[in-house]
Amino acid sequence: MTINNKTLLVILISGISILVFLTVILILRNVGGPDISQKITLEFWGVFDDRADFDKVIRDFEAQNPNINVIYRQFSFEDYEKEIINALAGGAGPDVWLLQNTWLPKHKDKLIPLPESIPGMDQPLMTFKDFQSQFVEVAIDDLTSDGKIYALPLYADTLALYYNRDLFNSAGITLPPANWEEFNSAVERLTKLDVSGNIIQAGAAMGTSGNINRSTDILMALMLQSGVRMTDLGNASATFSRSVDNTPVGESSLRYYTDFANPNIKTYTWNNSQHYSMDAFVEGRVAMMFNYSHQAEILNQKAARLNYAIAPMPQISETDTKTYANYWAAAVSTKSTVSDEAWKFVSYLASREGASSYLAQTMRPSARRDMIDLQKNDLRLGVFANQALTAKSWYQIDNSAIESIFAEMIGDVNFSRLSVREALQNAESKVNILMQRANRSR
Repeated sequence: MTINNKTLLVILISGISILVFLTVILILRNVGGPDISQKITLEFWGVFDDRADFDKVIRDFEAQNPNINVIYRQFSFEDYEKEIINALAGGAGPDVWLLQNTWLPKHKDKLIPLPESIPGMDQPLMTFKDFQSQFVEVAIDDLTSDGKIYALPLYADTLALYYNRDLFNSAGITLPPANWEEFNSAVERLTKLDVSGNIIQAGAAMGTSGNINRSTDILMALMLQSGVRMTDLGNASATFSRSVDNTPVGESSLRYYTDFANPNIKTYTWNNSQHYSMDAFVEGRVAMMFNYSHQAEILNQKAARLNYAIAPMPQISETDTKTYANYWAAAVSTKSTVSDEAWKFVSYLASREGASSYLAQTMRPSARRDMIDLQKNDLRLGVFANQALTAKSWYQIDNSAIESIFAEMIGDVNFSRLSVREALQNAESKVNILMQRANRSR
């Protein structure tokens, strides 16, 4: 059988037409967007939360974004920050990572701010105005800079007062203290000394650093309540030793805190020989301590029968309430090659839908204003939910180093190495050195 020239021409034209058609289809497919069969993998790093805490929120996000796969890795708190720094320095690391609320000054250069627009999306993921309206005030102070959003909070925790109801009942104290005068009175009534002056029951875990959980946070809370200006307006130097309106508020705060460990003061209730504050509270050796919401679960595991309750942090002013914030927020790394997709995930994590899943799993207080009312009547979270609205923080160039400086400052007073004024000025000088070094390296 022979094929004439006309037939060959028809076959050739048909083949070329099919090839052109397939080429056009492929071009249009690429123009229309990424092939969803080519999955994008986001690496997400965190600390404290395990995979189960994010399971539902990740599943729901992946269902809505079938081309994105999220892998979560948990690190120990001791190793976490070092792992982040080393990985990013090596050009690797996560796309999304959790940062502590005071870390932005230290790690801003490692973060990509929320983009104003994302290709293929008609609306921005979130505007600055949206951020202000959706989240509590402290998140705006901690997580934004120069009008840009660098991270979105997963929750907003604050220091609150844990108190032993049985010890309160035995002392005839009907209500937890609402202000520091009432706190002083409660401490005096609850503290018990033996004939040699040894503390056999402490009114509160206050006054020292090494054996009190979050001691420096408690002192910082007192300073902020007292009106101490921790840094200058430009956050270029520390100013917490300076007087405000001719009042040495920094000195007053440090003296007030350390007086609880001074045997010569009537509110003496604690010293460096006491058991660690969490252990002492579990043992019923101390009536009050300050801590965050996650400690409730630890207490319940260690002492299921402990009769305790949680009350708001005592205040100096009834009209200017201030509590101390400590929380984690999700951010996108400068090393991410898929930063738009990473920000989509972060935005979903912090959305009402995503936050609902995460908060239900972790039992943490919400940073979203529209969810605080849902938690206000919760027996465990109610106090913390309310306090999130008045939470405060301050600009810390290196929170770990500053924590050590403040702990040393407390010790300098406890062991009479320096006067209150000298200890405060010494600490301020050390923080200023940190800030000057950071400014020079930029």
